[in-house]
Amino acid sequence: MAGWIVIGIVVLLVLYVVYLYNKLVVLRNRINNAWSQIDVQLRRRYDLIPNLVEAVKGYASHEREVFERVTEARAKAIAAGSVGEQSQAENMLTGALRSLFAVAEAYPQLRATENFQQLQEELSGTESKIAFARQFYNDTVLRYENLRQSFPTTLLAGALGFGGREYFEMEEAAREPVKVQF
Repeated sequence: MAGWIVIGIVVLLVLYVVYLYNKLVVLRNRINNAWSQIDVQLRRRYDLIPNLVEAVKGYASHEREVFERVTEARAKAIAAGSVGEQSQAENMLTGALRSLFAVAEAYPQLRATENFQQLQEELSGTESKIAFARQFYNDTVLRYENLRQSFPTTLLAGALGFGGREYFEMEEAAREPVKVQF
């Protein structure tokens, strides 16, 4: 009789370990999916930026430094590898876009063009999607980290290869949305 109790306890422990492992796998996969969604929106943003730069260039060709900063920030954001590098690159890009829109404010005829208004609208929508995707990603990382660092999962997570994940954070200056309305 005692042997069956021991076997029952061992089976329950094994089933609990399997449950924890599967939960960690699900959360890890959700994080990867959430990051893919951020990547899709960032790529869309990167595709809009050259068109926006060209639209502003036609009116403010003497603002070369601003255009170079936007182009350089976009290139760094595209090349970013880790979540931390991506966060840093996005902060730079957001600052550069603010400068570009500041230049555009000086040209009412530019702001009135249909092309520029359409680009503004697309970028505004993309910025909203990026913000939502960041929130979903960070919420998923939070759930994963809470489980990974909780007892008894913390005893298993490291041994099973579940390492920590970075949040997609922004600098204080970049916490405000890019202003695309004039």
